[in-house]
Amino acid sequence: MTVSYASGPSDHPLLYQTIGDAFDEVARRHGDREAIVALHQGERLTFRQLSAKVNAFASGLLQLGLEPGDRIGIWSPNRLEWVIAQIASAKAGLILVNINPAYRAEELEYCLNKVECSALVLASDFRGHDYLATMNELGFSPHADTPGNVCVGRVPSLEWLIVMADAPPHGYLAFSDIAAMATTESDAVLAALVHRLQPEDPINIQFTCGTTGIPKGAILSHHNILNNAFFSGRRMQLTPVDRLCIPVLLYHCFGMVLGVLTCVTHGACMVLPGEAFDAGQVLAAIERERCTALHGVPTMFIAQLAHPDFARHDLSSLRTGIMSGAPCPVEVMTRVVEAMHMREITIGYGMTEVSPLSFQTLPADSLAHRVATVGRVHDHVEAKIVGPDGRTVPVGEPGEILFRGYSVMSGYWGDEDLSAEVLGGGGWIRSGDLATMDQDGYVRVTGRAKDIIIRGGEKIFPGEIEALLRTHPDIDEAHIFGVPHPHYGEEVCVWLRTGNARLTASDVQDHCRGRIAYFKIPAIVHFVSDFPMTSTGKIQKSAMRQAVMARNTALGREMP
Repeated sequence: MTVSYASGPSDHPLLYQTIGDAFDEVARRHGDREAIVALHQGERLTFRQLSAKVNAFASGLLQLGLEPGDRIGIWSPNRLEWVIAQIASAKAGLILVNINPAYRAEELEYCLNKVECSALVLASDFRGHDYLATMNELGFSPHADTPGNVCVGRVPSLEWLIVMADAPPHGYLAFSDIAAMATTESDAVLAALVHRLQPEDPINIQFTCGTTGIPKGAILSHHNILNNAFFSGRRMQLTPVDRLCIPVLLYHCFGMVLGVLTCVTHGACMVLPGEAFDAGQVLAAIERERCTALHGVPTMFIAQLAHPDFARHDLSSLRTGIMSGAPCPVEVMTRVVEAMHMREITIGYGMTEVSPLSFQTLPADSLAHRVATVGRVHDHVEAKIVGPDGRTVPVGEPGEILFRGYSVMSGYWGDEDLSAEVLGGGGWIRSGDLATMDQDGYVRVTGRAKDIIIRGGEKIFPGEIEALLRTHPDIDEAHIFGVPHPHYGEEVCVWLRTGNARLTASDVQDHCRGRIAYFKIPAIVHFVSDFPMTSTGKIQKSAMRQAVMARNTALGREMP
């Protein structure tokens, strides 16, 4: 019997470097090549120029009195300063704490306090959200004698506030002030850290939400994210002549690891089209900068393909990239490959806790493999699929997917019990995702374990029904989830988007009859124009479920 286990062979050893070492190396080898273009800021820098800014900022942070191991938060949309702060904090041995730019006061307060941040680098605003007003909500109070040195009543550990602004408000340090604070002494301390910092040192805390909805801080090291960036880039066959368009948010692993660090480890150029995703900006950036690679979740690619000016843009320079975050319908993938010229696009899968990718397709994989699977296991990573009893299941049988290898986080900050729950014996980490593995090691992800619907004792997997509904010519997108039912326990509900206003719930149900068991046919059908999503473009089924339940409660109905 062949079991669902795979280990990723490789013809390249793991990198044993810090992020600072890797960045210094690329700056030496490719100093005159363009490293980053921030189109919305009118900025473009070579690796040599970026290196100078990174070193000055890192030295300035040390001059503030910050020490290796201290936590420094960053709360900002995509900007050049984000990239500088990311690399500089790593060179200084500081642990960068990524804060979702959409967070409000209570969420920000929780994250900063959870890890006891000593400093915060922040934008002044984003999409109408006044960040400085939020700091006032948290009890911001500057010390009279030292700009940037503050007291924030609801975040006692926070001592320094650094704002991305040319003219900072009273009590804040400007981002540019930090580099100006560097001295020969702080430069010497920075240089000495090259021999002190180790690849295993924690360097990043990524907040991710689980079933409780409470953010958990995954602790990632230089070794974790630098290698994941390198091997992800190898699967894209990235080289120094490539130019990667990065519209995904940098605060997430997709942006800062698979975007920034992948470019650093392969000497490629980063192109930031805007502060956050905008389909028009992305299309214009690809054409203007002759980008060869593009990252995004499926909804981003769908938005670009649907943009009214899509046909007017020359995208012929595109070759590769990573699509991740959700399954991609075959019709969309076909158009991405043909209309966007991305014949070598790869599909990636993983989670924040594994730095983030554990599976990825290769450019030579068939269209079918890129639509139906997430590829094969990454270099130097192990994966297995287990049943409810924890035993590895035979090939083709469903179960929960587990990972082991260099990419696994060390744990959740300040949550030993939760870390022990996720990090099982033998170094394996649970994903919470259901999947099957075929004889060749290709993995098909079928959904979240927590998304399984149990109707009258029958287990229902949403992915199976979603795949069937996508075969209907008038259904553009469909998402299945369970809602409470007084008799069956749960009932099947679908939210779907269609281009045919005449499509009815009965039409949808008729499409399912005879193709799947009666109990899997959606009893509740909602037609919508869009779906609730996270800031990284992932569908929020929990929000859909709550909306359906609230609507029925308001109408005085039992479910369904």
